[in-house]
Amino acid sequence: MQSAEIGWLRRGACRSSDPDLFFPLAPSPLQEARAKAVCAGCQVLQECRSYALRAGEPEGIWGGLTPQERRRSRFPAGWRGSAAS
Repeated sequence: MQSAEIGWLRRGACRSSDPDLFFPLAPSPLQEARAKAVCAGCQVLQECRSYALRAGEPEGIWGGLTPQERRRSRFPAGWRGSAAS
């Protein structure tokens, strides 16, 4: 990560939260909801989400999205068209 690219991190709502909330060893629906609640009130939500999508972050809650949600966002259903006949 380039420091200029991630300057927004210092303004994130998560900066004072326990990192385990966003990067749990065993994710659960409750933990996910708690992390997303922190993200929901964050002033840099869009920067965080954009970074995670661009960087292909494979783990954790970034910008209010789980890894699965980020994958769906990058590769929406049907993105692979059928093979040409």
